[in-house]
Amino acid sequence: MAHQVPVTILTGFLGAGKTTLLNRILSEEHGRKIAVIENEFGEEGVDNEILLREDGPEQIIEMNNGCICCTVRGDLVRILGNLQRKRDAKELDFERVIIETTGMADPAPVAQTFFIDDKIAEYYLLDAVITVVDAKHAQTQLDQHTEAQEQVGFADRLLLSKTDLISDEEQVKLRERLVKMNPRAPMKAVHFGNTPIEDILDIRGFNLNSVLEIDPEFLVNDDHEHSDDVRSFIFKTDKPFDPVKLEEFLSAMIQVYSKDMMRYKGVLNMKGQDRRVVFQGVHMMMGGDLAKAWGKDEKRESKMVFIGRNLPQEVFLKGLDLCTVSH
Repeated sequence: MAHQVPVTILTGFLGAGKTTLLNRILSEEHGRKIAVIENEFGEEGVDNEILLREDGPEQIIEMNNGCICCTVRGDLVRILGNLQRKRDAKELDFERVIIETTGMADPAPVAQTFFIDDKIAEYYLLDAVITVVDAKHAQTQLDQHTEAQEQVGFADRLLLSKTDLISDEEQVKLRERLVKMNPRAPMKAVHFGNTPIEDILDIRGFNLNSVLEIDPEFLVNDDHEHSDDVRSFIFKTDKPFDPVKLEEFLSAMIQVYSKDMMRYKGVLNMKGQDRRVVFQGVHMMMGGDLAKAWGKDEKRESKMVFIGRNLPQEVFLKGLDLCTVSH
C-alpha cells in the first residue's frame, strides 16, 4: 500500500491567528505540496483574494506555490474522497492535507472522521491536532466558552499567539493553566502566524506508536485558581493489565462518559504480551495497536492519560487498578 497522506487539523479560537498562519502556508515558498481544506461556515475565511468564492458546495484552487486550496461546506468525507480521486488520477498533486476548523468548532467530529470511515482511514493518516491560542484573550475565552476548552484539551501541540501583548507573569499563569488542562501538548509561542512549517507538520501526535510524553510541570503544582471543566489525569502502574478486564472496564466507562472523554491514550503492559500495547480514543472511538517489544531488563509499566470534562477521576483510577493482575 502506498504511504498514507498525513493530515493536520488546525484549530483555535476566533481571532487567534489561524488564518494568518494558513495564508502564509498558501503563499510562502516552502517547497511543500499541501492541500488546505477550509471547513468554514460563513466566517471570514482565508483571504478572499486567494479564494474567490464560487457557487457550489466546494471548490478547489491551485496556488502558484504548489498548494491547493479547497473550501468545504458540509461533508468532509466527501471532499477528502474527491481529493483522493483527483490525486490518484494525477489531476492534483499534493503530499499532505491541512484542515482548518471554524473558530467556534469542537475539533472532535473532524478528528473522528479518520476513525469512522475505513476508506479515509486507509488513505489518510491523522498526524496531529494543532490549536492556536490567543495568549491575550485566552483566559477570558477559556472562562466563557467550552469550545475554547475543548480545543485545548484536544491539542497535540499548542501554539501561543500574541504573547508579546502580555507580561511574562501572565504568560506563566496561562501556561500553567494550559498544562493542567492538557499535559501532553508541547507549547510554543509564535508571532503573527510566523511559525516554521516544521512546527506544524509531521508531529505524529495522533500516532499510536508515539510515546506518551507528559509535561513534567503537570505533576508539580496543584493549586489552581481556575476550575476548568476540562482537566486531565494520569494513571500509572507497574502491574500488568488483564486484557479482558481492561477492555470491559473501558467499554463501560465509554458507555457512560464518552461525550466527556475528549482524548485518552496510553502505553500499556498487558499480561502475556511481550510487546507494548498502545491505545487511544476520541469520545467513543477507541483503537489499539502493538508497538515495540519490551527490552529484556526494561521496567514494564503502563501509563495512561485521560483528558475530558468533569470526569470522575477516582472512579477511573480505582477501576483501572482493579483491571491489573498481581505479578
